[in-house]
Amino acid sequence: MSLSSLPLSYCTNVHPGLTAAQVERGLTEFTVPAGQRFGSPLAAGLWLAQPVIRELLAEADGARRFAARLEKLGLCTYTLNAFPFGDFHSERVKENVYLPDWTQLSRLEYSWDCACVLAELIRATLPAEPDGSLSTVPLGFKTLATTPDFEANCIRNLIDFAQRLARLKSESGQTIRLAIEPEPCCVLETTAETISFFRRLRDRAASEHALEAVERHLGVCYDVCHQSVEFEDVAESIASLAREEIRINKVHITCALQVTNPGTNADAREALAHFVEPRYLHQTFARSPSGDVRRILDLTTELARTPPVDFALADCWRIHFHVPVDAERIGPLETTRADLKKAMDAVTKLAYAPHLEVETYTWNVLPGGDKPDLVTGLARELSATRELLAGR
Repeated sequence: MSLSSLPLSYCTNVHPGLTAAQVERGLTEFTVPAGQRFGSPLAAGLWLAQPVIRELLAEADGARRFAARLEKLGLCTYTLNAFPFGDFHSERVKENVYLPDWTQLSRLEYSWDCACVLAELIRATLPAEPDGSLSTVPLGFKTLATTPDFEANCIRNLIDFAQRLARLKSESGQTIRLAIEPEPCCVLETTAETISFFRRLRDRAASEHALEAVERHLGVCYDVCHQSVEFEDVAESIASLAREEIRINKVHITCALQVTNPGTNADAREALAHFVEPRYLHQTFARSPSGDVRRILDLTTELARTPPVDFALADCWRIHFHVPVDAERIGPLETTRADLKKAMDAVTKLAYAPHLEVETYTWNVLPGGDKPDLVTGLARELSATRELLAGR
């Protein structure tokens, strides 16, 4: 199977946007110029926070007028990032990005509103009206998912959502698929956990005569660097999802940071200390020579400079810090770009073409005064991704 024939997408969660005007400003100032430098058709993988979605739906033709402005800018949209619900650019996001979780009706209703808006954007900006996708939280964050009925409530809401999407398909002809995004330290983080959950979800759906809707409309967003940080074999991970017939509705093209032989690599650890920042969560994993994997919830200066014994003796660290996907190295630090290449090879073996989106949301918190401006950086990422895909 060839990769998607749709234009490559990049996620606009890198731009602040809590009003429709702010979203449009980001598209005008960054997306359009990056697309011009990229020199190929470009899709906007929109992040529309809950306040923006409500603004667009407050008037009967709000979504249609927004779609017309997208079309005027020469942009199309087939996927939304419906993961961050609120302000993704506040001073401290961290674990709050996973709220509300899938036990809460506010998450269900926000996702449904996103689906309705996306259906309108697809109709207005893409002639063939392809399937749409919504990426979303991996149910919730493990340390916050403490109620005994957490999973059961998530499953109830997900089945409800799948049935709504099935009705949307029946009434409008537009297919929208949810893409649940496994992430380190979340309720769904490993491929094994994801497969196990989907088995339970399908069992419950079958008992409620909703299996067809769940199988058609619910799948995963495969963020490559997330599974790399877990030290998973990304090719086998993707193959195992295919064997279970769990559809990868969206692929986030991403790279994380890596430190090899950290105990003796003082230069890399010192460089890593400069990536400590207060906004986003940077889960840090260490693999021992025997293959055991340990984790620390967030990267700290103390961890980088004076790691505990088990981290100091590890043969490799991987850190959930999205870095430019064109970079093999950042100074003395490595990236997981080798895994990105393996993952894209594995995606070509699927019997369908997932949506493809570059998602480096951390440009504004990357350290160093020599980093390129955002338009240049995005254009480099997109061009490198085009070259990577062309080699598949």
